[in-house]
Amino acid sequence: MSPVFTVVFVSTAILAIVFLTSKLKLNAFVSLLLVSLLLAVVALPVAQVVPVLKEGFGAAMSSTGLIIIFGSVIAIALEHSGGALSIAGWLLGKTGIRRAPAALGLTGFIAGLPIFCDTGYIILSGLAKSFSAKSNINMPCIAAVLACALYSVHCLVPMHPGALAAAGTLTVNLGGFILAGTVVALPATLAAYGWIKYRTRGRGYAPARADAAESLPAGRLPSVGLALLPVVTPLLLITVATLAQILGLTNQNAAVTALHFVGQPVIALFIGGLVSLLLLGKKLTVSGLNRLFATAIEKSGPILIVIAGGGVFGGVIRETGAGRLAGEWLGALGLGLAVPFLMTFLMKTALGSSTVAIITAASFVAPMLPQLGLASDAGRLLTVLAMGAGSIMISHANDPYFWVVTQFAEIHPDVALRVYSTATLVMGLVSFACVWAASLLVL
Repeated sequence: MSPVFTVVFVSTAILAIVFLTSKLKLNAFVSLLLVSLLLAVVALPVAQVVPVLKEGFGAAMSSTGLIIIFGSVIAIALEHSGGALSIAGWLLGKTGIRRAPAALGLTGFIAGLPIFCDTGYIILSGLAKSFSAKSNINMPCIAAVLACALYSVHCLVPMHPGALAAAGTLTVNLGGFILAGTVVALPATLAAYGWIKYRTRGRGYAPARADAAESLPAGRLPSVGLALLPVVTPLLLITVATLAQILGLTNQNAAVTALHFVGQPVIALFIGGLVSLLLLGKKLTVSGLNRLFATAIEKSGPILIVIAGGGVFGGVIRETGAGRLAGEWLGALGLGLAVPFLMTFLMKTALGSSTVAIITAASFVAPMLPQLGLASDAGRLLTVLAMGAGSIMISHANDPYFWVVTQFAEIHPDVALRVYSTATLVMGLVSFACVWAASLLVL
């Protein structure tokens, strides 16, 4: 198939997903699977269709499945015990009810520095619902602010695999990248916050429903410290393990090996799930545990199947080679920092994964640096920041994180496209504007 037809078919498939889920209101998994199958039949050899579909499904489940299940256990324990309500009440007492989105955004920005955005969102999703219900602020606003705060640092700070791999490919100093990435992520997050407030004002979106814990007397709620423990424990474990890896402490002795083991997101969330059982108090019986696990499994099932559908869609698009073709075309234009930015942006939009997009773009960009005038240390740093900005936009139907946000926040994909997806576009553009402005001073 010619490159032109490949790009046209992939673009049509992306638009079809948006149309089916937002306009026809077709089930998200059915939409993803149907379009993925049609695209695979048209663009791939017949013998590859089924293996590619199965590989995409399995890859999505293997990367997020256990994390979502263990995260659901924490979320359900916080919900049923009133722990999330206890935390929300404490934080809102410090910030004021009207500042609930800003308080949660700050929480997400800090928590997102060491952990993956999807892991952070899963951990904090119950808290977001409690914030929305208690402050009476619409859930799409709360959900999008949290999602964007986590997402900005995930794409721009090299404690995450995509940015870290790109830094290695382009031989960028990690210390400077961490500092610069954090600085660039801040105005991007603030811009997204303003955009989300604008997009959700006067739209008639509803706040989250008050859960069963909302009616519990304050005296029966768990303490704030105990309620925070299952949230802070996995975050702390992941943070310490990540910092140890950045500092080069890898498998030097049994203690370091154990630290890296418990700091893996799956293990950290498993430990957090065990800690969350302390919230049950007197309800910590076999029947109480069974009810908790049954609810968590029921909650995880629909989320897992939709995310797996997104994995199928992303896998088919990757096999078509559309991202590679777009990268080759852009590489011949010679537009300085715009080349890595636009290359990563198109790959992100087509592939769905920010990590895959920035890693792939880095391999294309590295040989071009001298021709682009970006071979200096400052130029390499600005290049990875530009690619990080490109990997932010646009999070939509083929991005697993998009479905994590919609499913855990219980908002319709159409609303998420209007609020969250457009906010990622704003974040990406603001991030690149900051990088471009910095280039005027240092290049």
